[in-house]
Amino acid sequence: MAFLPRRGASMIRTTAFLSGDTMRFIYFVGTAGSGKSSLIYAFQEWMTLQGLDSVIINLDPGVEHMPYEPDIDIRDWVRVDDVMEEYGLGPNGAQIVAADMMALNAKDLAESMEQFRTNYVLVDTPGQIELFAFRQSSEVIMEELGKGDSCLVFLADPNLCKSPSGFVSAIMLAATVHFRFSIPFFTVLSKSDLLKEEELEQITEWSESTDALYAALTGKIDPRAVLGIELFKALEAIGAYRRVVPASAVEPSGLEDIYDMVQESFEGGEDLSDD
Repeated sequence: MAFLPRRGASMIRTTAFLSGDTMRFIYFVGTAGSGKSSLIYAFQEWMTLQGLDSVIINLDPGVEHMPYEPDIDIRDWVRVDDVMEEYGLGPNGAQIVAADMMALNAKDLAESMEQFRTNYVLVDTPGQIELFAFRQSSEVIMEELGKGDSCLVFLADPNLCKSPSGFVSAIMLAATVHFRFSIPFFTVLSKSDLLKEEELEQITEWSESTDALYAALTGKIDPRAVLGIELFKALEAIGAYRRVVPASAVEPSGLEDIYDMVQESFEGGEDLSDD
């Protein structure tokens, strides 16, 4: 199927693109409702203000509403509604089949990127994390687009992170996704504006101090706390325990921190903005 640019998409992106540079793919991954699409939109708006250009790829074949107009959209090739109708499947079955079918269009996605000249590609993944993180199609797409020039931003749910055990669960899920893809990754506390100030301070302390998290886990000894302590020890032992950066698409906040982490991964901290 020939690629047709979506309405509003620029055919050539040139702002802040350095000749000879490769495209950097930033995959935003998280559980349903973690705010991936909203954060991508806010991040792109922030990048534009800094003189940094980017394009957005939507990899969710079932999404109905987005806060942005994607430059490349997997729904031009695969749509969940069409899969439901053609194969007589329910929503869940169609989501899985559509996710697997995306691999068949990996080359089309890569070819459609050839019309753009930009340093950054923001990739919005399916709302259900398992449809991307734990399906083979995601590996095929990453390899086709350029896995060596990719990093992953994992969005942690703020409500889950309010408790010590929930925080450890979020870090464990992030580590699992990292293990699945083995590319540089960063954990972002999404929708941080929904947290009270004291809750945000507590979560930030847990992410920056292993002693603080350990103390919180051991404060109440029950089966869940014991499991949390063991998981925490395992995460620390394998180097998966990392700082969690708060971010909000509403305020907005934390966007510069995300950019700094991305740059540290790709350029060793070199800034590609116009400043």
